[in-house]
Amino acid sequence: MSLLSSTTPTPAAGQHPKSIFGYDVVDYIGEGAGSTIYAVTHPQTRQLYALKHVIRKTDKDLRFVEQLENEYEVGRQLNHHGLRKIIDLKENKTLLFKVSEAALVMELFDGRSLEFALPHSLPQIVRVFIQTAKALDAMHKAGFVHCDLKPNNILIGTKGEVKVIDLGQACATGTRKKRIQGTPDYIAPEQVKCQPVSQRTDIFNFGATMYWALTGRKLPTLFTLKKTENSILSDELMAGPHTVNPLVPETLSNFVMECVRTNPLKRPNDMGEVITRLEIIEHAVKRDAAARGANVA
Repeated sequence: MSLLSSTTPTPAAGQHPKSIFGYDVVDYIGEGAGSTIYAVTHPQTRQLYALKHVIRKTDKDLRFVEQLENEYEVGRQLNHHGLRKIIDLKENKTLLFKVSEAALVMELFDGRSLEFALPHSLPQIVRVFIQTAKALDAMHKAGFVHCDLKPNNILIGTKGEVKVIDLGQACATGTRKKRIQGTPDYIAPEQVKCQPVSQRTDIFNFGATMYWALTGRKLPTLFTLKKTENSILSDELMAGPHTVNPLVPETLSNFVMECVRTNPLKRPNDMGEVITRLEIIEHAVKRDAAARGANVA
């Protein structure tokens, strides 16, 4: 079975290397930030892994190496089934001790990103986000914030299981970053202002991702508004999911809008609260779907 999704362009045969840092390349998976991701096997154990490969061609590529190193440092301190396991980091260095090439060895997960595998039913969508929240809760309890949750960083397996990936921008809770980091359509206001990040930063990213999943639209963020004449982000001016898509229950719509409030203190306290409230909403959504005779699987 091919490890590629139908949406992933496949390089022509022979374009990818046969071996990287001693790992045998089995298949091409996709592209990341300045990186290429492959399915590989360990030469002795034949165990399958995913390998994220970065080649430093110019000084600008240094940030991609640093993200790989950061993902390794954070990932090796985490252990939760909803977070992709980080196995090892390999690097080649020049005579001046500059990294010229790096590879992150990770758990291989057979799944597609939420962007291309969004469930069709509302109960299934809510279930995906409950699993996502549980993975983020484990990160937060370990003292880290993801800082870049978005549809591409949530993988859904063949049985509906969820895996949160890409810890390249993750950091310790309370970190004040020196430059803006995040994805424009999901970024929290405090990230744009380079203020300290917290659990509530991930809650904003989480809410913005839910907004997209429920409406098919991207939430206006402080970063995207700065690109226009309107640089004021107002909670009152943002249309809730129920307004955009009347099939979204108002309770769920209101919850999403709480998650994306501009003031972090007005968002839910932590992922534990997010999980509890989503589980209550899930129960109501399933009950309503069952009453209508809809598929709630």
